[in-house]
Amino acid sequence: MEASLLFVGIVGNVISVLVFASPINTFRRIVRNRSTEDFEPSPYVITLLNSSLWVYYGITKPGGLLIVTVNGVGVVMEAVYVALFLLYAAPPLKAKTAVLVAALDVGFFGAVALVTRLAVHGSSRVVVIGFVCAFLNVLMYGSPLCAMRSVITRRSVEYMPFLLSFFLFLNGGIWTLYAILDKDIFIGIPNGIGLILGTSQLIMYMIYMNSEASNLSGESYQESQQQRLIVASNEANIP
Repeated sequence: MEASLLFVGIVGNVISVLVFASPINTFRRIVRNRSTEDFEPSPYVITLLNSSLWVYYGITKPGGLLIVTVNGVGVVMEAVYVALFLLYAAPPLKAKTAVLVAALDVGFFGAVALVTRLAVHGSSRVVVIGFVCAFLNVLMYGSPLCAMRSVITRRSVEYMPFLLSFFLFLNGGIWTLYAILDKDIFIGIPNGIGLILGTSQLIMYMIYMNSEASNLSGESYQESQQQRLIVASNEANIP
């Protein structure tokens, strides 16, 4: 592995791990209160699926060690988050979490692994897995797009936390650079989209940050920002 590719990959690993770790304070609160309150499990279940697929892609692709390491950390952390939902959520939400895990993290991932192992061979296997990973990541950009639409409609950045926009930009940028150096289109496409969205969000933040609608105060605003950052950061792409 070239030194430049290795360096960019290590930086990308560090940034992505910070994104994975962003909900830690929320889960400390969940453990302390022994309740998941109004938090939704779906972002964590989907991120667990996303990370698992990228680990599979990294294992299958020659030279994919750095993809495996960052997403391996993601799998462990997201599995812990999901386990805490199964432990502390109210019975209806606990059942919902279990169904999502069974359908997505076990069922969908198992189906992808089974089909690509039995029906796809050689270099085509990497292509198929990469396509699935990239397609899922593109779908997950619905959250940033909704946030941007909300900013334009409300002329307020209340629903688009700065840290989310910054990490979306940073994460997309470093992994786009990695994809260019590694000539990997499946990492490049979703992260290129992430870079464009992150840049657009930062520009919109600078435009609307001082608007009257954005100048809210009090704990309710801060709590709203924190919750939206936690949910949306788990939907940001991490290859």
